[in-house]
Formats: sequence, structure tokens, C-alpha cells
Amino acid sequence: MTRFRSGQDLNIEIATQNPARQRTGAAAWRNVLVLQTSFIGDTVLTLPLIAEVRRRFSVRNLSLVCQPASAELLQGHPAIDEIIVDDKRHADAGLSGMYRKAQALAERKFTLALTPHKSLRSALLLYLARIPVRIGFAQSRGWFLFHRRIARDPTRHDVERNLSLLNAFGVAVEDCQRALELPVNPQLQSEVDKKLADLGIDAEKPIIGVNPGSVWPTKRWPAEAFADLIVRLEESLDCRIVLFGGADDAAVVNRVLGACGGAASSLAGKVTLRELPAAIRRCRVFVTNDSGPMHIAVAERVPTVAIFCATTRELGFFPYTNHAVVVEKRLFCRPCTSHGGRRCPLGTEACSRLIDPARVFAAVEKLLRSVPGDVWAPPDRFEPEFVAA
Repeated sequence: MTRFRSGQDLNIEIATQNPARQRTGAAAWRNVLVLQTSFIGDTVLTLPLIAEVRRRFSVRNLSLVCQPASAELLQGHPAIDEIIVDDKRHADAGLSGMYRKAQALAERKFTLALTPHKSLRSALLLYLARIPVRIGFAQSRGWFLFHRRIARDPTRHDVERNLSLLNAFGVAVEDCQRALELPVNPQLQSEVDKKLADLGIDAEKPIIGVNPGSVWPTKRWPAEAFADLIVRLEESLDCRIVLFGGADDAAVVNRVLGACGGAASSLAGKVTLRELPAAIRRCRVFVTNDSGPMHIAVAERVPTVAIFCATTRELGFFPYTNHAVVVEKRLFCRPCTSHGGRRCPLGTEACSRLIDPARVFAAVEKLLRSVPGDVWAPPDRFEPEFVAA
């Protein structure tokens, strides 16, 4: 039952229809929209919110609005009935593009919208779509367009911040299922396994995945440091080393390949975004910058070594699992921005250059020794180990 008077007053009665499964809001929330048009990693961190909405509400349709890359990655996700692409940098750019997208959303007659995205554009999109109940963060630039505004706690991980939007329904984050999950279709897994075999990458030896790219330059460990690590791994461990990356990462991947003297194979540009989770899931350990593939590895339950350069734990985007090690150089100037930047403000790049490959190698060895090879159970805790480099 819903009594709605104003933007400040949204009372929602929570009824337990089944002792084993709490549902919220009855018929009013049958057609739900979740909007997250930020980067791939941010969308992956929204998946627990989507799954919890599906679990708790009597949802007939759950739609996700996201950018094209995220749409490709999440195609076929079992918790999502419909993916609506918001190509806000191209086809849907500008005021006219936003208005067209809003009208298309209005035609679907959503009854409830939740958005963890804090941009004014996202709030305007939901407002113009005339969705009767809109929930977002109080810190959003479009906070005044929401019916209920939830305080975004900067001390919590982003998974928990996203889930806190359900506080509007009296649901505590601690009562939610928080583990990241990104299921892979068995047929797609078979196709990716064949592609790996055709490239000479098989399961005879453990695969260590290495992801040297990131959207933001200040979040990238130097290519020469990655090459140093790969040589150490190749000389010391009986394993296959495979480089990952998209088309935008071709330059840095080629630099790593050239510097490591052929000690690694490369999947860069050879698997699609939709295939990426299936390829990462075949890794025994995944070594990565702070990036979208880092969160995908966690969702695939792959033990992860994350190299944090400009970003820090306090920003709330660390690997959300205890099957991970974060290697970082603790400096007074970190973090220099809220999500990484295009250049070091001090011109030193010390946060990346001073991370010792030996420390990263030790973290890989530790995960190989301490974490079982088949880690499919949910993590015991949602906190990695942080190691000073």
C-alpha cells in the first residue's frame, strides 16, 4: 500500500507474504526501472541492487537503462527483463536526445525508478519520463526531482551505497544479498573456451590473466612494470599468462607484449564484451588495474590482485570480496580525484611508478597458495587485503 503526498513523504508498507521471501510494495512496483549510465564497472556494482529488487518485489518487468557497452556486457542477465540503451554520448546526446529517450521511457509506463547515478541528466530523464515514484541519492545534482532522497554514505562500498536506495522501503543493506554475480550462459562459455583453444590457450596449466588498461591514465600501472611482473611469473610459476584488453587498450597491451619478450599471450581485441566474463572466469588469478574488468573478475569469483594507483579504498570501489589483494603505494597525494584523472596533478606519477612488481608478484603467489582453485561460493567477507607497495 502506498500513500504519496509530496517529494518529502513517501510511505511504503512492507508486507511479508511468505516467511521465506519478503516482498515489498505489492502491485504498485510491478514495472520497475533501474538507471545506471556510468561506466561498465559502476553498472556491474549495481547488479546486487537489481537482484535485490527482483528478489523482494513482485516484479513483472525489470528494465535497466545503461550505456551501450554495459548493455552488451549484460545481455541475457537473468535478473533483467529488458535493457534500454542510453547512448548519451552519441545518438541520445544533448537536450533533444534526452527528450526523445524520456518519451520512449514514458511509453513503457514504469511505476517505480531507482537510480544510483548522481548526474542531473539521469534525474531529468526519469522526471521527463513521468515515472510516478523516483528514488535517488540526496547528493545527486538532480536531487529535487526525486520523490525520495537517500543519503549516500561515502564511507561504504559502492555496492552497499547502491543497495541503500532500498532504505526507501525500510530495507537495511545488511539484510540484502550483497555478493556480485554475473552468470555466464553455458553455450557462450563453450564458444569462448573454443576460441581460447584456437588461440593456443587451454586448461593444461593455470591461467593468470593480466589487464593493463583503464579508462583513466592515472589508474594505470606502467606497461614496463606489467612486463616485469609477467617475466617473473613466467620464470617462477608453471602457468599461462594471458593479456586482456579492449580495442582502446591496444597501445598499452602492445607495449607490455614488446617489453616482456613474448612471455604472454594476448586476448586483447579478440573477445567481445559479452564474452569477457566467460574468458576471465577461466583465470586462476586475475591481475588488474582499478577498472571495470576488476569488478567482472570479482563477479566471476576469480581471485584478484588489484593495483591501485591514484585511487584509494576510501572511495568505495575496491574489489568487493575477501578473495583479493590490493597493492598500493600510500602517499599523501592520493586520491587526486574521485575516480582517477587524465594526468598526475604533481607531474610525478609516483603512485604508479613506485609500486614494486615484486610486491604484486608476492600477492599473486599468495592467492595461488591460499585460495582454492574453484572459488564458486560467495565470499566470506566483502573486504580484500590491502598491501603497501
